[in-house]
Amino acid sequence: MESPMTRIHANAFCATALTAASFFSSLTFANTPQAMSPSVGVETVKSTTSSENTTPLIPMATYPIDNKPLPRFSVDASWPSLPETWMLGQVSGLSIDKYDHVWILQRPNSLGKTDIGLAATPSTAVCCEPAPHVIRFTPDGEVAKAWGGESNAPTIDGVNQWPVNVHGLFVDENDTVWLAGNGKDDHVSVGFTFDGEFVKGIGRRGQTNGNMDLVTLGNPADMFMDSEHNELVIADGYINARIASFDVEKERATHVLGAYGEKPLGPTREGDFDQSQATQPQKQGIDPENPLFGNIVHCINQDSDGFIYVCDRRNNRLQIFKREKSGDIRFVKNFAVRPETGGLGTATDVAFSPDGKYLYVADMMNGRIWIYDRKSHEKLGSIGKNGRYPGQFIWLHSIDTDSEGNLYTTEVNTGRRVQKLVFQGVK
Repeated sequence: MESPMTRIHANAFCATALTAASFFSSLTFANTPQAMSPSVGVETVKSTTSSENTTPLIPMATYPIDNKPLPRFSVDASWPSLPETWMLGQVSGLSIDKYDHVWILQRPNSLGKTDIGLAATPSTAVCCEPAPHVIRFTPDGEVAKAWGGESNAPTIDGVNQWPVNVHGLFVDENDTVWLAGNGKDDHVSVGFTFDGEFVKGIGRRGQTNGNMDLVTLGNPADMFMDSEHNELVIADGYINARIASFDVEKERATHVLGAYGEKPLGPTREGDFDQSQATQPQKQGIDPENPLFGNIVHCINQDSDGFIYVCDRRNNRLQIFKREKSGDIRFVKNFAVRPETGGLGTATDVAFSPDGKYLYVADMMNGRIWIYDRKSHEKLGSIGKNGRYPGQFIWLHSIDTDSEGNLYTTEVNTGRRVQKLVFQGVK
């Protein structure tokens, strides 16, 4: 990674994006009871890599409710930069480490033959080749590290532990990079050093035993590390439908919980998950009051006060829990997110402003990031819309924030990108 590389910046589409941004900024979006705030022109920011360069910032579609103040963002369309021949597939995982470096987890297996002609034998095109699964970017958007694949994971009882289809990503305070998968037999969450050396695994590929089991997983979607209790807390949600908190040293769950903090006695998915099922309605339909988790428990994250937010995407809701000092986890609140939505469902990830004041909720189906007051859960508005220009989203999947309040987003299906939304203050 240290040899010189020719890099592609997103400026290749910048001119088109700026034209589109100027067009969109002149419109008012009616979405009762919300309307798009006016945006004027295209802002610029000094590049951190050169005092002579400026980076175009493209205003985002912003929908305040009743003109309430809310965080505002513009898109840095030149972020990140990649080696010239690399192509990203679906970007399913995202995490900001304590050094403000941005990690993504992407799926080389989601690219088609016409995407990666350079990698064919013999080559069929001058570009491109799959980027590695795991990439760490500097705050400026330069590649700092990249690795991933079966060579990074151990083989246990004849089964390699690298997921067939990677999904969630979390970088903990001890600099361990955790990832999970939702492909065939991907019943594992595995941890690595920053250089991709295997550290620890929870669960085993090919082994699953239902919602009440304390050792195995069932296609885990997401996780975070509770450093105070040394437990990896997992949204175990594509085959199983639960949250599970695992003692990392013992590799055994101390808590397994279903919706409302009850025992996870609901059904597990029959057969393997594939992405076509993401658009198929679950048998029980969409029910934001469902006593059971739906069949995609998609995200899990913890705020600075110990509240744990779980994305029950197929029921268009968050469920909020609280981790007590004792280690117990109790249910706090059921929280609907655009409950009338169909299709893919809404709540797909959550993030928090660095000052703890705002809660951001990614909505996959509507291509929005909903903004709430974190403590009162009052909805303040939203940003973004479905689309392919900067600041728009196709299958919005993951979000996270850095220490400066910037938001980062990733997209799957045909979205296949990571975006940086630059914080512009509260207005």
